[in-house]
Amino acid sequence: MIILVTGAAGPTGAAVSELFAKQGHTVIGVDKDEVDLLDRAAVEALAGRIEAEHGHVDGVVHLVGGWRGAPGFAETDLADWDALHDLLIRTLQHVSLAFEPLLRRSGNGRFVIVSAKAAQRPTAGGAAYAAAKAAAEAWTLSLADALRDTSSAAVILVVKALVNDAMRAAKPQAAFTGFTDVRDLAEAIGRLYEQPAAQLNGTRLDLTT
Repeated sequence: MIILVTGAAGPTGAAVSELFAKQGHTVIGVDKDEVDLLDRAAVEALAGRIEAEHGHVDGVVHLVGGWRGAPGFAETDLADWDALHDLLIRTLQHVSLAFEPLLRRSGNGRFVIVSAKAAQRPTAGGAAYAAAKAAAEAWTLSLADALRDTSSAAVILVVKALVNDAMRAAKPQAAFTGFTDVRDLAEAIGRLYEQPAAQLNGTRLDLTT
């Protein structure tokens, strides 16, 4: 398969890329150093190059993220909203709009985002983050509707937060209760290909249960 991983340079992107590469698939990993996902023309150019070389994509795993919070609701800095809008929403918009046509050509494609419990259970200090995650989910569900007549699916994976080896090493006493290891997330993404697209499309899968 042809798998595009955005945000590939981070620990989560590395785990996802490693899983698919070990399975023998072609992994195209991009990060901000390779492609500015806030530049729609650059993203469309990337899609054009992949289309010219492969004709389609079988997976788009969108891992661009970030977090901003405040001590309380009234202390929310709307500059955090601006930053999260770009990271969590605008990059998603550019990638999904550019790659939806290539996903439509796949015989078993998947578009995946990672959301958070906060989108459904916002905290007072997490208003900007929760709202951005909720918007990203809504956008992905619209993509799912666009893919409903195809063999591809758009899926939302929900976590409390992610954890990796570097985080554990930095805080050896921390329990990271309820966190999802990036390798477990990668395996969950891989398993999405074991289920029919029609059953998965537009679903919100909770990895914390």
